[in-house]
Amino acid sequence: MSGRIDVHHHQFNDRYREALAQHSYDNVGGIPAPAWNPAVAADQMGANGIDSAILSISAPGVHFGDDAKARLLARHCNEWSAQTCRDDPSRFGFFAVLPMPDVDGTLTEIAHAFDVLGADGVVMMSSHLDGTYLGDPRFDPVMAELDRRRAVVFVHPQVPTTGVAPEVRIPVFAMDFTFDTTRAAFNLVHNGTVERYPHVRIVLAHAGGTVPYLAWRFGLLWAPGSEPAKRAPKGAMHYLKRFWYDTALSATPQALGSLLQLVGPDRILFGSDFPFAPEPITRASVAGLVRSDLLDDAARTAIDRESALALFPRFG
Repeated sequence: MSGRIDVHHHQFNDRYREALAQHSYDNVGGIPAPAWNPAVAADQMGANGIDSAILSISAPGVHFGDDAKARLLARHCNEWSAQTCRDDPSRFGFFAVLPMPDVDGTLTEIAHAFDVLGADGVVMMSSHLDGTYLGDPRFDPVMAELDRRRAVVFVHPQVPTTGVAPEVRIPVFAMDFTFDTTRAAFNLVHNGTVERYPHVRIVLAHAGGTVPYLAWRFGLLWAPGSEPAKRAPKGAMHYLKRFWYDTALSATPQALGSLLQLVGPDRILFGSDFPFAPEPITRASVAGLVRSDLLDDAARTAIDRESALALFPRFG
C-alpha cells in the first residue's frame, strides 16, 4: 500500500446522530450532519488515492452538560469505531472521543480506548461547551496520562461559546473554527502545557487555523522575565513547531505558504474533513497538493503518507 493516509475523517453512528438532534444540533458549524457509513467512506477514499483514514467524532463532541450521559455516549462511539476498524483494519483507524471536560470520566475512557479497544489516538475539541479551553490547568491530569502513553491527540475546533456572538452571517466553519483552534493551540503553549507534557503528540486541524499566520505576533509575549517565558522557556516558536498540522480545507497557496514558513513537510499530514467536506472538496484538496509549486515530490510524499507513518506506523 502506498496511498494517502487521511487523519481528518469523521464518522457518524446512529446514536451520535440522535444525540445531536436531541440537543438541537441540526448542523455543525453551519453544515448539516452529512450521511456516512463505511461503504460511502470507501468510495470517497478509493476515488482520491486514500489507503487509510483515521475516524473521529467532530464538534460538538459528546458532552452536552451531563457527565454520566457523556461517558455513555463516548463509550458507545468508541466501541462503534473500534468495531468498524476490526471489520476493515487496513482501511480504518480511529481517534477515541473523550467526555471532556469531565476529567474523571476522560481518564477512564482513555484507559479503555487504548488498553481494550486499541485506539490510534484521541480526539479532543479545542474548547468545551462550558467555555474551557485545552491548556486549562484543570485538565493537567488528562495531559499527564496522555503524556505517559505518548499518545497522539487530534485537536478539532469547537463551535465557540465564549464572548458575544458576532453580528455577521458567516457560517462558523468558514471563520470561527479556525480561531477556536488557534486559541487552544496558543493556550497550550502560553500556559506551559506542551512544556510540561512534551511526549503528547498534538495534531492541529485545518493547518492550525490561524496559528502559522499569527505565530510571530504571538511570540511577542515572550519578553525576558515575562510569565510566558517562565512557563514555556524555549519560546513560542519552538513549541508551535512541535505540533503537527493537517491539510483539511487548507491545501491552498495561501494556507500552505504560511504553514511551510512555520514547519517542514514532516510535520504536515493529509486531511480531507470528509464527509463535512464532500468528495469534490477532497478531490480539490488532492489537486491542490499535486499542483502546488510550493512542494517537491519528496514533500508531497511526506504530506500524503510518510509524516503520518511516523505517528501511526501500523498503516505501513
